[in-house]
Amino acid sequence: MAILIALAALVACQAGAAEVVPVEGGAKNLNATPECRTAEVAWRRAATAADRERLRNWRVSWLAALDEAKAGGGASEIAADADLFDPDRSLDNPLPPVGTYRCRIVKLGAAHQVNRDYVALPPAKCSVGQDSGETWFAIDDGTQRPIGRLFPGPPGRGVFLGTLELGDERLPLTYGVDDQRNIIAYVDRVGEKRWRLLIPAPHFDAKAELIEITPGG
Repeated sequence: MAILIALAALVACQAGAAEVVPVEGGAKNLNATPECRTAEVAWRRAATAADRERLRNWRVSWLAALDEAKAGGGASEIAADADLFDPDRSLDNPLPPVGTYRCRIVKLGAAHQVNRDYVALPPAKCSVGQDSGETWFAIDDGTQRPIGRLFPGPPGRGVFLGTLELGDERLPLTYGVDDQRNIIAYVDRVGEKRWRLLIPAPHFDAKAELIEITPGG
């Protein structure tokens, strides 16, 4: 019975059913209950200090990059898909179920002069799987392929911790080995069978990135 109670509490935290402590700017903060804090222990212990800092400042990074993307050629695409680009949109059940998906990477704000302020890469095959109780996410095609774990996060959100595969690499680095390859992101459900990874301050190309996840192959 204790296990069932703990699982029910975890589901409530993931769904955002419990009371959320608001913070400035409308962002969601951790629930004050012990159950919701326990649900976050796993990713917080695994994440590097630098990545925890990036996630803590996600909203500032996201809004600045979004403004640059709008001014730099992406205004019409962003306006046409308000749900995807709304930083505060996070529905219940934030983690996508196991399956095969179609993923699209969108880069916002140029990190260097050679980069553009708005870039949408071609869709690629991606997948969500489970192994020994852990949930994994990976983009399987393309020249930049995030791969890593999905965790329960603060109420109504998930957290992704992973690394970046580049080019023809086929053996992903272990998270934490190379800071420049580490990725941390919030995971949100933004529509019916539609999710996103919101990556603040990535190390390549952009000032923020978004990965749209929809069913498909």
